[in-house]
Amino acid sequence: MSEFLLTPLPLAGLFNVQHKRHEDQRGHFARLFCEGGLSAFGQPFHIRQINHSCTRERGSVRGLHYQKAEQPEAKLITCLRGEVWDVAVDLRPDSETFLHWHAERLCAGDGRSLLIPAGFAHGFQTLTDDAELLYLHSADYAPDHEGGLSVQDPRLAIAWPLAVKNLSARDASHPLLDPQFVGVRL
Repeated sequence: MSEFLLTPLPLAGLFNVQHKRHEDQRGHFARLFCEGGLSAFGQPFHIRQINHSCTRERGSVRGLHYQKAEQPEAKLITCLRGEVWDVAVDLRPDSETFLHWHAERLCAGDGRSLLIPAGFAHGFQTLTDDAELLYLHSADYAPDHEGGLSVQDPRLAIAWPLAVKNLSARDASHPLLDPQFVGVRL
């Protein structure tokens, strides 16, 4: 039996990853990542970077971040503490869901991760204080190839569950989409 169950979400290539949890009198154990396990589902993912974030205040938003076509990256997001509303936006211009978004509630201990393919923007809002996320990235951070979208862009119309607050100066400066936005052609 696999250590993972991948469930496709409404945007092609976006998956909910359910981790098999093993419990006994000591507590529990779950494998959060296995390159071979994801490859068996047709989702190869090689880790190049691992990041960890702690966001202190409920309602805070981070994002929406993406890497451009010259340095695309996939992400596997897991909530380690608290609860977040995790958002992925399809930026692939040839996709039927171009500029559509999907969100999943991720909670510490729920045994789930969000597998976000290359060509997507990612962001999240904390639903609890002191929310912590673990991010596995398929590519090294490349600041010359990063991009960002405004979390309040009316063209995206993301329905954040709480009032957006505590944006970093960088995230607050992300532009609104303009008619010339071509997305991320992989």
